Amino acid sequence: MPIEVSIWKVNDEVKKVVYSPIESEKKLEDILVKDLSILSDDLLLIGRQIKTDYGKFIDMLAIDQEGNLSIIELKRNRTPREVVAQALDYASWVQTLSYDQILDVFEDKNGIPLEEGFVNKFDTDLPDKLNESHKIIIVSAQLDTETERIINYLSNNYDLPINAVFFRYFKEGNQEFITRSWLLDPNIVEEKTSNIQRDGKKEKWNTQDFVVNFEDGEFRNWEDATKYGFISAGNGKWYSRTLNQLFVGARIFCMIPKWGYVGIGRVIEGAKPIKDLLINVEDRQEKLIDLPLQAEEMLHDLNDNELCEHVVLVEWIKHVPKEKAFWIKGLKANQNSAYKLRSQYTIEKVLDYFGVEEI
Repeated sequence: MPIEVSIWKVNDEVKKVVYSPIESEKKLEDILVKDLSILSDDLLLIGRQIKTDYGKFIDMLAIDQEGNLSIIELKRNRTPREVVAQALDYASWVQTLSYDQILDVFEDKNGIPLEEGFVNKFDTDLPDKLNESHKIIIVSAQLDTETERIINYLSNNYDLPINAVFFRYFKEGNQEFITRSWLLDPNIVEEKTSNIQRDGKKEKWNTQDFVVNFEDGEFRNWEDATKYGFISAGNGKWYSRTLNQLFVGARIFCMIPKWGYVGIGRVIEGAKPIKDLLINVEDRQEKLIDLPLQAEEMLHDLNDNELCEHVVLVEWIKHVPKEKAFWIKGLKANQNSAYKLRSQYTIEKVLDYFGVEEI
């Protein structure tokens, strides 16, 4: 059923904040262009009003860190059939875009090369391959039953990587607020995106497994992590931002670079700055920053949310000292602090080493 979101201001009295669908529709595109992270932190805007070869204009086109494209279409006052049909039409054109065409569109819209814009956003180089897959995102201020029915049908029956995101704009005095709700779980849609790889070279993601790189040293210590149940990253947004992918219930395969895999666990609480994190210790909650830590510099930059350590609470299934880390040729490795584990070979070998049965 359609999603209903409301906000109440709770101070001396309970007061509902005013919502206006018309005002939301006017502001949506400008807000998203100003900061696309409101939609997803893993998207870089290529441009708005992208002209196709047949004279129509895509509202917004974006690229993620893996080089895949997202067609973002605002519903506005169009009927559900119109906006979905238009988005599908745009997708048929987007899938034909070559590497050089994407570079040209980005530079035309932004005035700088995509290579530069990509590094500025993701702090990593542009992938060698672009547009191996794509997805469709319908953006609306009000989700209706017909749009929901059409998107569910296309997603469930044809594995089409399509989703709807529902934004609402609220205003109270001089303060403005925006809320966001997805129709479908974005992780499930991400897996459908990998299903349409044209060259079939990328393995499918099982929607639950991640690798976490844990740099054992002065800023974080593996014995601390296993004792208190956490993983962490810090010293810059590039290192900590990928931890935001780790949702409650996700399974992590933790490795220490240059050593190997040292643990398997389940996420029980998402990433937070270390100063905000509470740990259960002997049936009571304690701040992690108040507990004895072997990592001498883990409390660095406590008041700087970009540089400080960001921590994810984990329930360890199995773990070993780093001296017993597991590594053989062919296992997956990557420089990001956290990333989706698509390698079934890695999953099977690590599970076998730790004696964990796959469910």
